[in-house]
Amino acid sequence: MKYEESKVAIGIIGGTGSELYLEDMEEIKSYTPYGRTSDHLKVGRFAGKKIAFLTRHGMGHDIPPHKLNFRANMWALKNMGVKFVISPSAVGSLKIEHQKGKFILVDQYIDRTKNRKDSFYEGGQVCHIRQAEPYCSYLNDLFFESGKNNKGMMIQKGGTYVCIEGPRFSTRAESKLFRKWEADVVGMTTYPEVVLAAEMEMCYCCVAMVTDLDVWAGECQNCGIVEQALKCKRCGNPINKLEVNVTEVLETIAKNAENLNKLLKTVIPNIDMDKDCSCHHSLEGAIL
Repeated sequence: MKYEESKVAIGIIGGTGSELYLEDMEEIKSYTPYGRTSDHLKVGRFAGKKIAFLTRHGMGHDIPPHKLNFRANMWALKNMGVKFVISPSAVGSLKIEHQKGKFILVDQYIDRTKNRKDSFYEGGQVCHIRQAEPYCSYLNDLFFESGKNNKGMMIQKGGTYVCIEGPRFSTRAESKLFRKWEADVVGMTTYPEVVLAAEMEMCYCCVAMVTDLDVWAGECQNCGIVEQALKCKRCGNPINKLEVNVTEVLETIAKNAENLNKLLKTVIPNIDMDKDCSCHHSLEGAIL
């Protein structure tokens, strides 16, 4: 059955610095069984498609990651008819090759959160949702094919996201541990968005934008960026400590906002609203 034009098939959860301009925009206040959403849903046209946009941290960016009402946000999108969720997210790099401004299309996560409501199933029914492949490969492929053809854009398909509770940044010991786990990036928001999307049978794609090098990194005058230590393992010179801060994150986001907009403008028109993705059947065999 062809998807009805009047419905909203695509939802974007805008992270830090991910505001979009929508044509014919209207604001919709959502009432959910889980309380208030981060902000009113903004529904309008973007790149020729009708989309729902939700500011993750609120209009004034006043909701910290550990206080987000993830369930209300995801329920509201599903209630609008959304089938495809795109989540641009600011992250820190855990590898030298992931430079500031690079996009990582995440395909795995490691959950290091503590106090988040991460399921719609709290009794009456038990749901063991599958998470072996938690992110939508269809959306990841669309973003990668689009990004690799954009001159000057750094993009990678696949990568592991360590999701920490926040709002604090990592210690150096934690950052180095995440590197030993061979994770790619660290952030504070993909979990539990990704698992809640699966419980709602929605496709979910995390477009992670590297904004900093977290705190594992230091700078050697001779060798450049190296892992933080008292002395450089290559040349023996002292290493200057690098630290992540909000100013650095915001500056990188501002510089890369145009690339993110380009990605969204080229991918969104190509999303097949009628695609029967396996993500839309994620509850099959999951409920007892």
